[in-house]
Amino acid sequence: MTIPIIAVFVCLGLLFGIPTFFFFLRLFGVYDIVLERRCHVYVLFGDVIGTIHEPGIHFLWAALGMRAILVKLFGRCHVLDLRLDQEYLRSQPVNSEEGAPMGIGIWYEMFVSDPIAYLFKNTDPRGSLRANVGSTTVRVLSNMPLSDMLETRHSMSTHVRNEVSPKTHEWGYKLGSVYIRKVHFRDTGMIRQIEEKVINRLRQVTSTIRQDGVNQVNLIASTAERHAAVEFAQAAALRPQVVGQVLHAIGSDPPVATALFELLALQKLLEGQAEITLLPKDTDRTLRALIGAK
Repeated sequence: MTIPIIAVFVCLGLLFGIPTFFFFLRLFGVYDIVLERRCHVYVLFGDVIGTIHEPGIHFLWAALGMRAILVKLFGRCHVLDLRLDQEYLRSQPVNSEEGAPMGIGIWYEMFVSDPIAYLFKNTDPRGSLRANVGSTTVRVLSNMPLSDMLETRHSMSTHVRNEVSPKTHEWGYKLGSVYIRKVHFRDTGMIRQIEEKVINRLRQVTSTIRQDGVNQVNLIASTAERHAAVEFAQAAALRPQVVGQVLHAIGSDPPVATALFELLALQKLLEGQAEITLLPKDTDRTLRALIGAK
C-alpha cells in the first residue's frame, strides 16, 4: 500500500504543488514571462521602474532589483501588444478643385513605438491617430484637381503619411504604410448624371458601330451585285455568238441538222398542252379527217 500512496502524493504535488510554487515565485517578482511581440511596463507608486520587450523568461530581481518584490504586490504591470495593426477609414469627405464632393477611403498600418509615451502621454492614442489621419486626409487632399485625385493615389498616400507621422510618434504610435484604397463621388445626383452620360455615350458608340457595320455590309453587297451584273451581262452578250457558232457547225452537216430540228420539234410538242393521236400509216383518209375534226 506504500507505493500507491506515494504515487498519489506525487501526482497531487505535480498537479497542485508545482503550479502553486511558481505562482508564488511570480507573485514575489522572482521571474516573469514575456511573449513574442509583447512589452511589459512595470509601474510602482506612479513611477516607471522598468520595461522589458525581449521575449522569454526574465528574472526580475536582476532586472529591477528589490523593487521587483513590491511591483507585483503594490504596483502594476502593463502588457502592451507591439504587433503591427491596421485600420480602414471609409469615405472621408473631400472636395476637389472643381467643387465635386468626393469620398476618400484610406487604409493605414500602425504599431507601438514608445511604450511609455503610449501609456502616459495620451489617454486614447488609437483614437487620436484615427482622428489625425482623417483630418490630415481632408486637409491635404482638399482642392486637388479631380483628375489627379482619381489617378495619383500613390502620391496622395505619401503626402498623408508625411503629414501624420511626426505627430503620432509623440504619442508612442508609429504610422506604417498608408494607402488610398478608394476614391468615389459622394453626391448621389452627380453619380446618376455620370451614369446617364456614360450610358448615352455607350449607346452612341454602339449605334455608330452598328451603322458602320450595316454600311460595310451594304457596300460589300452592292459591290458583289455589280460584279455579278457585269458577269451576267457579258454572258448574255456572248450567248448569241456561241449559239450562232454551234448552229453554223451543225448546219454544215445536213443529216445532223435535220435530226436536231426534228428532235427540237418533238420536244416542243411534248412540252405543249395539245393532245396527239397516233394513227397507223395505212389508215383511211376519211377516218383521218374525222379524227382531226373531232
